[in-house]
Amino acid sequence: MTDLSRMRRVVVVAPHPDDEVLGCGGTIARLADEGVDVHVVIVTRGEPPAFDAAFVVQVRREAAEAHRRLGVGQSHFVDLPAARLDTVGQAEVNARLAAVLDKIGPDTLFLPFFGDIHRDHQVAFTAAMVWARPRNAQAPSTVLAYETLSETNWYAPPATPAFIPTFYVDISPYLDAKLEAFGCYESQVKRFPDERSPEAIRALAQSRGATVYRAAAEAFVHVRGVL
Repeated sequence: MTDLSRMRRVVVVAPHPDDEVLGCGGTIARLADEGVDVHVVIVTRGEPPAFDAAFVVQVRREAAEAHRRLGVGQSHFVDLPAARLDTVGQAEVNARLAAVLDKIGPDTLFLPFFGDIHRDHQVAFTAAMVWARPRNAQAPSTVLAYETLSETNWYAPPATPAFIPTFYVDISPYLDAKLEAFGCYESQVKRFPDERSPEAIRALAQSRGATVYRAAAEAFVHVRGVL
């Protein structure tokens, strides 16, 4: 069990810009509105030749606007190579992410789901969990894993971990804010029926909400909770 009212300083770990909005944009908006100090840590950055330099600048600008609209207190960029995170030693990823998390000192972590198809998501989850090991009283008391459209549901369950939600956040008043924030990522928005379309994002939120008799919700796997 966990309780949003106990959260004071929250970090959303996003492997790439836009994962944070897809996974928990409504929750970010709700927490910020309730006075919680919300930080977003984006782990990777696109590098040429795989990513055009102008495109990388555009995405960083889009992230800043999306975070502003959601009420993010501070955005942090680790700048490890996008789509190549598994080519970096896990120890280095752990250390680079830990350096940022040490400075923030969150009591709550929102992480990408380990069963996502993108290796960057898997590596980022592992690095965050290494940092979150409960070796002292300052370790985060709450760890939640979010789902990312086109990543979480595109692997191969039951051969790979399946996303089975155990915790839901009512985002009924914040669904429009989530959609507006995702709209800031003009480089990422797709036309329906692509999963990264406003229609698909709304449909998932409504489906998750109906599961718990709410108009809209975001779903999470509850990894750890200490009360």
